[in-house]
Amino acid sequence: MATPESGWRLPKLSIDLDGDWFDDGVEVTHPGVLASLRSGLRRDAQGYFIQTRVRIPVEVADAPFVVVRFERSGDVVAVFLNDGIEEKMDPATLRIGPGDVPYCAVKGGQFEARFSRAAAHQLLGLAEYDEPSGRGVLRLGLREYSLRRSG
Repeated sequence: MATPESGWRLPKLSIDLDGDWFDDGVEVTHPGVLASLRSGLRRDAQGYFIQTRVRIPVEVADAPFVVVRFERSGDVVAVFLNDGIEEKMDPATLRIGPGDVPYCAVKGGQFEARFSRAAAHQLLGLAEYDEPSGRGVLRLGLREYSLRRSG
């Protein structure tokens, strides 16, 4: 969308299945630019975007963040995201999506993150199979969280 007087047009930003950012099909690799894009990402009823002086849409293939590592410490679980951030995860937000890929809420519940294959193996290594329900269950202390299927 170029304006005749400036020749400027909105960037065509996208995030692929692995959480990598692209600008007009070219991967964004500069750490500072990536940090700025990731921290500026927002979502509303119209979709993902970055708000500057103008709204810049961001096309997201699946989830904007990827869990690259999953760890349990006692009754607490932490996820390590592809943006370098470690955060506590609410196990109640876990779900199993299409292709048996786990997802969870991140960034204070603002976004969803897709588990990488390695992180999915870490999660499923801690889960147990619940015979009566036929579902996976993650037990943390006295609480248990069903790995519910969706989508």
